[in-house]
Amino acid sequence: MMRFEEVYFGWSERRLTQREAARLLGVHERTFRRYINCYHENGLEGLLDKRLSRVLHRRAPPDEVLAVERFYRQR
Repeated sequence: MMRFEEVYFGWSERRLTQREAARLLGVHERTFRRYINCYHENGLEGLLDKRLSRVLHRRAPPDEVLAVERFYRQR
């Protein structure tokens, strides 16, 4: 996130183009524009990937996963 802020301020001060800023972050120009919108709406919190903190409702219980793993190891 700190890297984004550095690149964002370089872009906002017109030292970098969108293409250069996106390249520095390793993303496409369109993704950089999405980051800018999220940053304007919610600050640094808007850049966090909310998918990682979401509980998956279809996720298998750990004991079931271990049982399947044991089954395939025995075969």
